[in-house]
Parts: sequence; C-alpha cells; structure tokens
Amino acid sequence: HMKLIILGAPGSGKGTSATVIREKYSLAHISTGDLFRYNIKEQTKLGIEAKSYIDRGALVPDDVTIRMVADRLGNDDCKSGYILDGFPRTTAQAKALDELLAKTGDKIDAVIHVITDDDIIMDRVTTRRVCEKCGASFNVKYMPSKVEGVCDVCGGKTVMRSDDNPETVGKRLETYKENTRPLIDFYNARGIIVEGNNNVDSATCIKSIEDGLARLNLN
Repeated sequence: HMKLIILGAPGSGKGTSATVIREKYSLAHISTGDLFRYNIKEQTKLGIEAKSYIDRGALVPDDVTIRMVADRLGNDDCKSGYILDGFPRTTAQAKALDELLAKTGDKIDAVIHVITDDDIIMDRVTTRRVCEKCGASFNVKYMPSKVEGVCDVCGGKTVMRSDDNPETVGKRLETYKENTRPLIDFYNARGIIVEGNNNVDSATCIKSIEDGLARLNLN
C-alpha cells in the first residue's frame, strides 16, 4: 500500500509519470486541482469555502486544502495506496500531512521528483499548440498536426495557449523552484526522494522511478 507524492515543474512531464506509476501499482491518483474542481462543482461545504477565497483572488488557506485532502484519503480507493499530485506545495502543508497520516499510524513512503532541465521544458512548452475547438494538443516540433495550424481531430484552429509564452513559462518555473526547494530538503532529510530524469523521454524517467521505489523496498 504505497503512499507517494509526485513533484515536478509545470511542463516537466510529471503527469505522464504519475499515470504510469498509478496504473502499474494500482494506486488512487489524487490531484488537488481535480479535487478543488470537484468540490466546487458539487458545491460541497469545503468547495463553497474554497470558492469564497478563489472568487476574491486569495489563496485557499492550508487548513481548507488539508481538510479536502483528508476527506479524499478517507475514500475506499485509497486503501490500496495512492499518489498525491499537486500537494503538498509547501513545508507547512507537508508537516500538516504528516500529522494527518500519523493519526492512523501512516506515513509517506516515497516522494517522486521528476527532473527536467529548464531549457527542455521551455522548448517543449513553447512549441505546444492546442485546438481552440476540441482541446486536442499538438507540438510543432515533436508531434505536429498533419496540416500546420489545423487540428487532426476536428479541423479546428490550433493555437498557442496565452500562458505558454517564454516569459510566463520562465516565471512559472522560478515560482515552482522557490516553493519546492524547501520541500525537497524536507523529504531529502528522510532519504525518501526517488528521482526520475525526464530530459530524454518518459520511458527512461519511469524506469529510474521504478528502480528507486525498489531500492526503498516498495514495489
């Protein structure tokens, strides 16, 4: 019953690794983004509370996020293990998660860190194109549509997302690093970080993650 956290910069390809690891070890995938969207859509008590902060442009406080995660971890699908994606984002959240798990005698077994060089992320993200109509994604360099600017799926127009420009991507990476560095140190002190390098391809990255989990006697 592995309890994992996955960390990776936006554009690092963390999502692909999360999917493969989740399927291979039959883990529940807990994405805080999905969790927020679900609670807000279903207008749960926590969702209404979270939305009140989001609507006024404020950050949702840790205690609301923690309660949402705690609620989700109580679901049956988490009994066979889970992978947390997008949480914790800060050392304070990591400590709160520790306390939450300690109540049931649990702890995080490993933290997967997907590492991708900034210039590679920049290259992958700024060459990304998305169909305005159906949302299918392409990449002008690595996975172009058959006709430039035209979606293979529905014939819609493919465009660059407004926040995929180099400047915004650069800022996203900086913010991510500033926030994540203390978190990496926090878990590194316990020796439970497993690294996967996604500079070449996701297969290489996933292989090193699996080897790392094996070293911690987890698979």
